[in-house]
Amino acid sequence: MTSQIRSRSQIPAARRIVVKVGSSSISGENVGQITPLVDALAEAHGRGCEVVLVSSGAIATGIPFLDLDSRPTDLATQQAAAAVGQNLLIYRYQDSLRRFSIVAGQVLLTAGDLENPTHRGNAQRAMERLLDLRILPIVNENDTVATHEIRFGDNDRLAALVAQLVDADVLVLLSDIDALYSRPPLEPGAVKITDVAFDDDLAAVEFGDIGSAGVGTGGAGTKVAAAKLAAGSGTPVLLAATGDVARALAGDDIGTWFAAAPAD
Repeated sequence: MTSQIRSRSQIPAARRIVVKVGSSSISGENVGQITPLVDALAEAHGRGCEVVLVSSGAIATGIPFLDLDSRPTDLATQQAAAAVGQNLLIYRYQDSLRRFSIVAGQVLLTAGDLENPTHRGNAQRAMERLLDLRILPIVNENDTVATHEIRFGDNDRLAALVAQLVDADVLVLLSDIDALYSRPPLEPGAVKITDVAFDDDLAAVEFGDIGSAGVGTGGAGTKVAAAKLAAGSGTPVLLAATGDVARALAGDDIGTWFAAAPAD
């Protein structure tokens, strides 16, 4: 179904919003960003919007508790870090949400879950029921059982698939930078791209990394691919900085807007 939200300014009128935040934005030295993120989600929730948060960060959160200096490269240690970190991550979100009397619901998915019709249907029903009960679902990849072959690869794609699953009106992809640029933003000549038409293939864009090295797994390319996936199924996408999440959900003129495919 194609969303009725056609521009940033209409985001406050959205019935259902999926917000995705990356590891580097809410772990390590940036763990303090959880509070303003929750503030913004709670404000949207308080006006009656149904909010789903797709949050990376389990592995990054678990790393210091395993006495590791950097993100592990082997799957077993990644799984162990995720098992420790997911528990702490959800606790941090719930502790912050408690200020607003909002209850979080943890939803862990694998790529296989969304490809298997039975599992997909179960996940969809569970998400719908959580939203009906005014619970705020917090979705992450189930890193403790995912394998290299079946991983989503990054949670940007997971967020796009979740937006499809719950028929979201808009997807907000939060990043370490404020928008998409024609080339990595620190390079000379980089130009901010404020709007992307549905049929724009962005062939002239030089993709660089978005996110802190060694923590996150996504980059500008993965975010654009996810935005195109969501937009192609009828959900518009806003790419914005994590620090601007309140402005994004308020409909301010920020970030990069990916227009959804027109209705048939």
